[in-house]
Amino acid sequence: PEFCTALRAYAHCTRRTARTCRGDLAYHSAVHGIDDLMVQHNCSKDGPTSQPRLRTLPPGDSQERSDSPEICHYEKSFHKHSATPNYTHCGLFGDPHLRTFTDTFQTCKVQGAWPLIDNNYLNVQVTNTPVLPGSAATATSKLTIIFKSFQECVDQKVYQAEMDELPAAFADGSKNGGDKHGANSLKITEKVSGQHIEIQAKYIGTTIVVRQVGRYLTFAVRMPEEVVNAVEDRDSQGLYLCLRGCPLNQQIDFQTIRSAQATEGHARRKGPSLPAPPEAFTYETATAKCREKLPVEDLYFQSCVFDLLTTGDVNFMLAAYYAFEDVKMLHSNKDKLHLYERTQDLATGNTAPSGTPLTFWVALLCLSQCWLGLL
Repeated sequence: PEFCTALRAYAHCTRRTARTCRGDLAYHSAVHGIDDLMVQHNCSKDGPTSQPRLRTLPPGDSQERSDSPEICHYEKSFHKHSATPNYTHCGLFGDPHLRTFTDTFQTCKVQGAWPLIDNNYLNVQVTNTPVLPGSAATATSKLTIIFKSFQECVDQKVYQAEMDELPAAFADGSKNGGDKHGANSLKITEKVSGQHIEIQAKYIGTTIVVRQVGRYLTFAVRMPEEVVNAVEDRDSQGLYLCLRGCPLNQQIDFQTIRSAQATEGHARRKGPSLPAPPEAFTYETATAKCREKLPVEDLYFQSCVFDLLTTGDVNFMLAAYYAFEDVKMLHSNKDKLHLYERTQDLATGNTAPSGTPLTFWVALLCLSQCWLGLL
């Protein structure tokens, strides 16, 4: 049994590195070797796995080099010239729900590939797919983050996550910013194997949290305003969801739908062609379930109820819970953790006002198509 336990752990490890190692012959030999050994020893694929041993990292990996350039530490560099930087937060989770850098909360369709962040330092794109065949409910199934090469700090690095694959390394297998002098100012840390990773980009003062909850991904970021607004082409500034929000024709007024569901007691969006979720919640049972993890009835709680009614998948409750946990960790203003009102009529500088020109959204769609061409 102990041998089978070790083999299952080894097999799980190789599955998680499939993307990074798919062109490596030694990797494929190891995969086949594990399968053969499991057959020989009559090991089942399901069962307990051995816990990984804790490893003490050498100083070069566990901390930044003391002689790394000052420019590779954003806060140290910033303090020399002005006060503490202002930080902003953006998060995407669930069906999907978006909290923008301006603390606007939206529920969106946004099926397919969409840019979340696009500035001089990094790009983030998400791909959302239907939760059920034929359903209007979507969730994030793929995430791509590109950290651009920056001075003497980091080489260009790409991070990619998909359903059932949350690697703890960049696409090239590395865990830091490469071979430059300040490479450790960009690092990936695995918090929970296959479920939770954190990327620290100290050279731009940015922290990114990616989780897999159930089958789908969640995203959260803490970023200085200076970095958020760092774009070369001012005409296309902010052509991404975290800053401008979703186009109006992609937004869902989930509070109206939620009220209808509470009244009618059904567990899916209106429309005769939409399939029912596998586990149907009533408004009352969904509310009770969400209250287990989210006792404050804010927009995170309401989005949890909406997602349970729409999908029937309890993992969406956990997605809302972890999204709020990430807000508590990443948001700089502790008085703004809870949001209670849907901001539909938006103030200046917030997302997607009704007067937003059509050309803006055309440009946004073009940008998402350009992203697809790069990947």
